[in-house]
Amino acid sequence: MVSSLKYIALIIASLITLIGCNNVAKQDDIESIDVEPVKVGIDSQHVSAQNVFNTIISRDEILKLISQANAEYDPALLSNPDAVSNYALENIRALNFGVYGADLIIASIYEQTQESMLYFKCVNIIAKSIGVANAFGENLGDRMNANQSNRDSILNIITQAFKNADNTLRSNNRPGVSSLLVAGAWIEGYYVACQTAKATQNEAIIKAIFNQNESLNNLIELLSSSKLPEDLSYVISGLKEIKSILDSKTDKDYSIKSIEALDAKITTLRTTIISSK
Repeated sequence: MVSSLKYIALIIASLITLIGCNNVAKQDDIESIDVEPVKVGIDSQHVSAQNVFNTIISRDEILKLISQANAEYDPALLSNPDAVSNYALENIRALNFGVYGADLIIASIYEQTQESMLYFKCVNIIAKSIGVANAFGENLGDRMNANQSNRDSILNIITQAFKNADNTLRSNNRPGVSSLLVAGAWIEGYYVACQTAKATQNEAIIKAIFNQNESLNNLIELLSSSKLPEDLSYVISGLKEIKSILDSKTDKDYSIKSIEALDAKITTLRTTIISSK
C-alpha cells in the first residue's frame, strides 16, 4: 500500500485552509490516556490513500479562494482539545487523530503558536496511544516552535511527521489504522469547508465543495477495503450519503442553499466521530 499519511497535510491544506485562524480555547494541560487497542486491517494492498489526495483541489487554488472570499475563522469550529482523554478505543482515536491533525494544521498555517502547540499536544497524546510516538515526539514540537514564522516549513514538518507515522503503522501491519486517520482528516476538512462556505456565501468555495466527488469515491473505496469493526459502519454509510448528494447534483446552482443537505450530513458524521468514546 502506498503511503497513506504522507499526503494527509495536503488534504488538510486543500479542504481546511479555506479559513484563517484567530484564537481558540486554551488549556493548560491535557492528561494522557490509556491504551485499549482494536486492530483494524485492510483487505487489499492495492488500495491507496494517495488516490484520495491526488484528486483534491490544489492548495494554491484554495489559498486563492481564501483571499477572494475574505474568509474569517470561527474558533468554535475546531474540535475540543479537552475531549482527547475521552477516546478509549484505537479506531476512535485514529479517527480523531485525523481530526486533531487538521486542527493542528489550521493553527500552524495561520501562525497561532499557542493554539498549534495545544493541538500538537492532542496529536502527541493519541500518537503515543496508537504506537506512533516516534513521529510526534517533543522534538517535533521544538521544530514547530523554531519555524513558527514560516507556515510552509511548518506544513512540511507536520507532513513528514504523518509520513513517519504511516511508515510505522505499515511496518507493523496496521495500514487500516492509517485509513481511519485519513478519513478523520477528510471529514474534518469537509466540515470546516462547509461551515466556511456558509459564513462567506462564496460561490467559488461552494463549487469547490461540490467538486470533491473523485476524492470522496477514493476515500470510500479505501475504507471499504479496510476490515472495519461493525461499530464503524456509520463512517462509510455517512460518506456514501454525502456521495449520493454530490452525484445527484446536475444544476449549476452554487448558492448557500445548495449545500444545506451536505452540511447536515457532514455535521452529523463529524459530531458522531468527535463524540465517540
